[in-house]
Amino acid sequence: METTVETPKDLLISLDKFGLSTGRLLELLELLAWVTDTAMIVSALTPAFSTCWNSERHTRGDRMLAEIWELGFRQVELGHGIRLSLIQGIADFLRDHDLTITSLHNFCPLPLEVFHASPDCLQCTSSDPSERNRAQRQTFATIDQAVSFGAQYVVLHLGFAPVRDETKRLSKLIHQGKIFGRTFVQAKLRALREREKADVYPRVRDWLVPVVEHAKQARLRLGIENRTEIATFPNEYEFKKLFDDFKEPVLGRWHDFGHAQIREHLTLHDHGERLQAAAPRLLGCHVHDVIYPDCDHRIPFTGTVPFKELLPMIPAHAPLVWELSPSTQADAIPAALQKWRELFHEDAGNAKNAA
Repeated sequence: METTVETPKDLLISLDKFGLSTGRLLELLELLAWVTDTAMIVSALTPAFSTCWNSERHTRGDRMLAEIWELGFRQVELGHGIRLSLIQGIADFLRDHDLTITSLHNFCPLPLEVFHASPDCLQCTSSDPSERNRAQRQTFATIDQAVSFGAQYVVLHLGFAPVRDETKRLSKLIHQGKIFGRTFVQAKLRALREREKADVYPRVRDWLVPVVEHAKQARLRLGIENRTEIATFPNEYEFKKLFDDFKEPVLGRWHDFGHAQIREHLTLHDHGERLQAAAPRLLGCHVHDVIYPDCDHRIPFTGTVPFKELLPMIPAHAPLVWELSPSTQADAIPAALQKWRELFHEDAGNAKNAA
């Protein structure tokens, strides 16, 4: 028999029918909250690792993954520097090891004529239809490759608006100690005004329609990454517009902690407020730290990103992918991973005691 619940009184009557008191309901809700918190902590305890750290220096995919395996990671994102020649070795390693591919970063594999990491080599914001079509085909190929490796996510860059980007100039002014000067403020406001005038939204939206459908058929999800540069697409208004137009959860956000922190240093937003607003459509994250003001892809806990304050905002299902610079020394990574696990192990104990 179907029960309609329209008022608090109806709810109490319904609970009584099922022998569930309001006190018991509150206990169950508290348990659910604890389970959710614990799931987030467990996810944080087992981060993934991006091949952007070592794909450039390897000619065999199995050796590339073996190096990451030896660091203690059991989940991997295949980054945007994966050449076609690495694919067979990756498949061989996965066959023999209990390693999970969480995500692929478009384009993966790279276009045949591109030999180095270059996620913006083809842009869907381009005024050239042939470039947009090529970017689309390569994205289809990345989605298909993700399916073959059992990955659930593909991370996308969506290019740049056709405006002069002032981000590097603003960073230079900060290095010179001029962050509160008139030159900095005027340059920032001018750059933001020019970016607002540049409307590439229609061509990106049209480009995304078949890409989203391809991902839907493949049963995986697409995460649009937030970028550092003012000229990047999408800005926050365009993010909102995209999610209004693409309401299905196949399309979401991929939060890059380092990029968001640099934008805070540039006085473009508040990192915590931006992450909180992004949470409802958040699919996953790139994790790295920032040496003030703009040196990113550093090991966690070596810079200014307040991970302990920000990570509770991340949904429990979202993978956390460490995305470190190729210049990062290998012997420094296991110690940072141990510190990360100890931090969240302590949090897990606190959550259990609170329950």
